[in-house]
Amino acid sequence: MSLGALDSLIKASPVVQLTILILITLSILSWAIGWAKYKQFKSLKGANSEFDRLFWSSSSLDDLYSKVDSFGNSSHARVFKAAYLEMKKIAESPMANSSGVSGGPLQLSGLDNLERSVRKASENEISDMENRLTVLATTGSTGPFIGLFGTVWGIMGSFHQIGVTGSASLAAVAPGISEALITTAIGLAAAIPAVVIYNNCIAVIRKEEISLNNFGVDFLNIVKRNFFKG
Repeated sequence: MSLGALDSLIKASPVVQLTILILITLSILSWAIGWAKYKQFKSLKGANSEFDRLFWSSSSLDDLYSKVDSFGNSSHARVFKAAYLEMKKIAESPMANSSGVSGGPLQLSGLDNLERSVRKASENEISDMENRLTVLATTGSTGPFIGLFGTVWGIMGSFHQIGVTGSASLAAVAPGISEALITTAIGLAAAIPAVVIYNNCIAVIRKEEISLNNFGVDFLNIVKRNFFKG
């Protein structure tokens, strides 16, 4: 009697085969999401570095805005674009006040609106980075239990076989136990990488969140100092 892993999978009950198929699918999705997130974060980090260099070397927000679309992968650029457009709306609204000093810089009111715009844009960026991480969390938390379900089902099959044959010999119980061990192993093999990938993604996202917050604070300080009253 062959009890190899592949042979056990082929001869497993439909319920166990379905359980294994679910675990393999979740594992493939986890690795695919992990690879996609790796490329996303790598591109994001490089684009943010390039945009930050341009941001701090630019002498005009208008000039910087004219180049912002060339940084499509930069979360800092998207936050800046949203904030710049909000500043433009404030400047064009009746709330704008340019009568402070004749010939001086434009003095605006409505800083709260700009702060909300920056905060909303930053939160949207964080939400985008967290997209699809629920699949990793679900795989990591449910994978062992799905595998355990297959384990229980395999052992139930072994007891059923004992009842049918009236024998507790190895030939009667080995197939069910083999199924049980395989589903347990596959459940762990799916869950452990998913947890590792999820934790790494969360760590990167937290760093990017701090970077976004720092950029937003720096931008607000600059515009408040140069364009807003008080």
